[in-house]
Amino acid sequence: MTHSSLHFPPLGEFDFVKRVLSDAISMDESAPRSRFWFGAGDDCAAFDGWLVTKDMSAEHSHFRLDWSTPEQAVEKCIVSNVSDISSMGGEPKIALLGICVNQSWDKLTRERVAKAFAEGFRKRGISLIGGDVVSAREGLFSITLLGRAVGEPLKRSGAKVGDTVYVSSPLGASAAGLWAFLHGKQDDPELVDVVSEHLCPKIDEQCGVRLVKAGVLGGCIDLSDGLSSELNHLALSSGVKIRIDEEKVPIHPGVLRLCKKYGENPRNFWLKGGEDYRLLFTTDLAKSIFNEKNIQVYPVGEVLEGSGVILRNLEGKLETLEADSWSHL
Repeated sequence: MTHSSLHFPPLGEFDFVKRVLSDAISMDESAPRSRFWFGAGDDCAAFDGWLVTKDMSAEHSHFRLDWSTPEQAVEKCIVSNVSDISSMGGEPKIALLGICVNQSWDKLTRERVAKAFAEGFRKRGISLIGGDVVSAREGLFSITLLGRAVGEPLKRSGAKVGDTVYVSSPLGASAAGLWAFLHGKQDDPELVDVVSEHLCPKIDEQCGVRLVKAGVLGGCIDLSDGLSSELNHLALSSGVKIRIDEEKVPIHPGVLRLCKKYGENPRNFWLKGGEDYRLLFTTDLAKSIFNEKNIQVYPVGEVLEGSGVILRNLEGKLETLEADSWSHL
């Protein structure tokens, strides 16, 4: 997928590429402030100061067009990538896009997908510089996203003994929305908020940047695979033990509404569910510092010496938390 001033041939693939590249913004030629390098192990890798991530959305796994609109499916894919950049204290700047078009999608659906990507990148100030388009029996979106850190990158290995553990938002909404679809409750008016969160999550895409500017230097990871999994990632990467208190975990009100109405356990959503795309981080900064800067965060636990993750439940008893969340394999 290349962008040029030449006329595109009157072929379906070229027309599609032209639509995706319509009004693509030019690259911001500012280089990263510092030239750091690190490989796999965090939400992003980095080379020569550029944060880089890749996230894919597969039809019937991450999105279904009988549940969502093409625009929602595209936004969800973009958000999943932006969240990785945010979790390391970065701002997304450059994208490469791969699209596998489902051969059964009609012309209108293809046009809506193309337009959604064009507008989704443009409104975020992301320059789309290339990619590829193919077709097959199922759709697939693949984004490689590059960002610039605003300071020292936040890494999973940054948690220190004595830090407080925070999350940036109430949890569990996306998993609750998925439950609604799987149980035929997606049209329940009391679940409209969690259904919306599953189809097209709305996150604070500048959260990581604001944390860095506030002085956060601890560990950080985005909540894409569920809290239990991400807590274990953070503890293992940092070589520490993490303890969280169940009574302190902020649960999305839609989750509580669903559980009260249908008799479900909230833990299935806030602890095991994924695709929240909020941030889990540690820092020695007190909550009052965030309050002064108008940054909404929720303290949920602390970093201790040792290894693993433990949960103090509502009865005051300690439980070992193993990674128990969504896996594609």
